[in-house]
Amino acid sequence: MAAGNIAIERNGILNGSILIVEDEEKLAQLLADYLKQAGYTVVCQADGEKVVPWIRTHAPDMVLLDLMVPKRDGLEICKDIRSFSMVPIIMITARIEEIDRILGLELGADDYICKPFSPREVVARVNTVLRRVASRSISTGLELDAQRYRASLSGYDLDLTVVEFNLLQFLCASPGRIYSRSQLIDMIYPDERVVNDRTIDSHIKKLRKKIAAVSPDEELIHSVYGVGYKFESSINSRGALAN
Repeated sequence: MAAGNIAIERNGILNGSILIVEDEEKLAQLLADYLKQAGYTVVCQADGEKVVPWIRTHAPDMVLLDLMVPKRDGLEICKDIRSFSMVPIIMITARIEEIDRILGLELGADDYICKPFSPREVVARVNTVLRRVASRSISTGLELDAQRYRASLSGYDLDLTVVEFNLLQFLCASPGRIYSRSQLIDMIYPDERVVNDRTIDSHIKKLRKKIAAVSPDEELIHSVYGVGYKFESSINSRGALAN
């Protein structure tokens, strides 16, 4: 369900592509060595201005993003990434005072790690976040390919528009989390065009219709009266209640 194709092999090892954004060359190389040893494909980038264009082109499965990179602030890079992708992001920081903002609604990083740290700890955090992403895909039968803007449910193509795909990707990145219509507008239309609540309702209606055509018994997008929408597998919810 991440940007690329995360896989869990029989021995439990994850594999996927990771972008390390870090200007300390020795540290970046150390992290890269440990992550490669863990089975990942790794690319390092030290120039803050090149990060967002690279992610748009290559759609990695995970981004390790240092707050203090040359030419661009890491928080701004994170915000830009979130305007078009829900790729998992782990922030690397020595600025303890920024942790609330890093994990806050306005940025939406998935985790953080403070310097100094152990490379093994970073690998463990990466594994944890990517397992969570992969398990969501397995449990719902939903697969997203951000490079091709394609979504499939139980092996069937949903044939989504770009806006519908971005909306689904954003919602399913945080199962159970409720988003207001204004938050969804900000995410789906970062160019700040004039869009009203009914536009989001219309996209949600079409998205639900396409999901129902493939899996009539599965409701993935739920309305929360007076608040907005959330992503949650109705099958999983029933199973949890049964247990």
